[in-house]
Amino acid sequence: MSIAPGAPSPHFAVRPDWLARHDEPVLEPNVAIVDAHHHLWDRPENRYLFFDFLDDVNSGHDIRATVFMECGAMYRSEGRAELRPLGETEFATGVAALSASGAYGDTRVCAAIAGFGDLLLGDRIAPVLERHRVIAGERFCGIRHIAAWHADPAARGSMATPPPGLLGEAQARRGLRELTRLGLNFETFVYHTQLGELTALARDCPDLIIVANHLGGPIGIGPYAAKRDEVFRHWREGIRDLARCPNVRIKLTGLGMRVMGFGFGAGERPPSSAELAAAWAPYVETAVEVFGVSRALFGSNFPVEKGSCSYRVLWNAFKRIVAGASRDEKTALFSGTASDLYRLTAVPAPNPMDA
Repeated sequence: MSIAPGAPSPHFAVRPDWLARHDEPVLEPNVAIVDAHHHLWDRPENRYLFFDFLDDVNSGHDIRATVFMECGAMYRSEGRAELRPLGETEFATGVAALSASGAYGDTRVCAAIAGFGDLLLGDRIAPVLERHRVIAGERFCGIRHIAAWHADPAARGSMATPPPGLLGEAQARRGLRELTRLGLNFETFVYHTQLGELTALARDCPDLIIVANHLGGPIGIGPYAAKRDEVFRHWREGIRDLARCPNVRIKLTGLGMRVMGFGFGAGERPPSSAELAAAWAPYVETAVEVFGVSRALFGSNFPVEKGSCSYRVLWNAFKRIVAGASRDEKTALFSGTASDLYRLTAVPAPNPMDA
């Protein structure tokens, strides 16, 4: 199971009244966007289901399609443990069907779906993957198994509880071979202290498409809270090595999470997109520089990031960071790379971008 049952949330609480204290016009409203990373769930701390997400999607940006990312939601309550995550794929597929009806707007929500499969099943993960694909059809793009682990609990910022060294486990490697055989993607989240492990995996499995979530996890809390410059140097070195592996893609996501240490979700007022862009630009710009626009992609990570800013402000911040990019570069970062990675052939054609 990717998420520990009953685990307390390490994320900022979503506070609608607080978010309402700042608003701003949508920048470049004709830029077509594929939101390459979001969740849907019903948890004690907050409910975020299809219509909640639609409220954000319809806040002014041109969101053409979205990619659902596993988060431990709606697992089956019965049956073999390794098959219970199929409930999440069933749930996301139902949302995709609602959206594809066109009755709720033009955005294709859950146009691609990444589920969960336990890599430690080894070869036995194959029938689990096949069942995911039977449920979701072409929407099923692969699995995410979070590998983020740190010896110091104060440095952790994920609800997942993987064992240390997951990516190097022999059983996990056998599971990853099954993903490769089936032509499915592997998504994971690691901290910056683990980038070497991810790079080793990418080199050992050159035919596996690996998607590094949340910019490789530069930690900004606990023992790293007062070491941003040192962490940035360490992270940048690791990201440069990772980028030398052509089978790796990187998601420009997650900077609003508590673990990143920027603290916007704890402020007296919500941040503007200009404030977010100023803080986040060094990380996004570095990743885009070393990976190139054909291997980097934006996503909202909602509702996690909603603890730090609104959906409208988040995408404005991304647009500010890459304001100097060419039209083709923006197209890649906001929709093209995600469409290629997730094979979104049914996504409505984008409008011409602003000049």
